[in-house]
Amino acid sequence: MSSIDIRHDHSLTPAQARAAIDEAARKLTDRYGVASQWEGDTLRISRSGVDGAIALLPQQVHVTAELGFLLSAMQPMVESEIRRLLSEKLA
Repeated sequence: MSSIDIRHDHSLTPAQARAAIDEAARKLTDRYGVASQWEGDTLRISRSGVDGAIALLPQQVHVTAELGFLLSAMQPMVESEIRRLLSEKLA
């Protein structure tokens, strides 16, 4: 199993950050079939081989995920895509 731990700073309001993360989650759902659900200020994400969370913190988003065996080989690509989406949506 591989772990992803990304912290991304932003200057959006909490409502703007939540909307941006919602939009990013929709893209992940469309591309990879990831299911997501809000629990307070944390968006839980899951699909076969992936279990993670996107936590909204003041001026920061914290992404954590555990990748199963098959996806662990793709960790650099998955991490790169997450960073790209965060930069795009939280600009």
